[in-house]
Amino acid sequence: MLAEPGFQRWEGRGAVGYLTLAAVCDAQLADPPQHARVVVAHDCFPTGMLGHYARRLADGGLVAALTSTSPARLGHPVGGPKLASTSPLAIALPSSDGRPIVSDVSMGRVTYGDVLAGKASEEELVPFGGEHAHKAFALALGLQLLVDSLVGDGFGAVLLVARPAADPVPALRARAAGIRLPGDA
Repeated sequence: MLAEPGFQRWEGRGAVGYLTLAAVCDAQLADPPQHARVVVAHDCFPTGMLGHYARRLADGGLVAALTSTSPARLGHPVGGPKLASTSPLAIALPSSDGRPIVSDVSMGRVTYGDVLAGKASEEELVPFGGEHAHKAFALALGLQLLVDSLVGDGFGAVLLVARPAADPVPALRARAAGIRLPGDA
């Protein structure tokens, strides 16, 4: 691992992404950043449900934003070649009430896991949003290029982990008045 203040680069060396991200999370929880840190995990795939790792960090009192790449699976909404991964994005915020907010989304209308499980076909793996699918495609492409620019060759993940400066979750829960929020069981 290459480490300097505010940055770490982990070499997965072809390891399953689940194992690499678990080790990254363990390290962040054992030695949290003073303020914030960008962590790049290179050469690791597949990474699975990113919300799992983001939740672990939030349960440990850290704010987390995590994205990763995979083989290109999403094309432009009007057609053409596959240009981006499904570009999952998980964001988690800890809360003093013990119930973090965890948003975990893929930019695809269905996930590749749904395709593998036979719950969806490859043709259904398009950017979500119907007539507004160009927005999910733009976000997928932006996330893909962000990770590609930091990882280099191969697949990987990028994590932003930080110590929170405030705890906005209890006030949000009060305003939500019992509505199920992302990450609630």
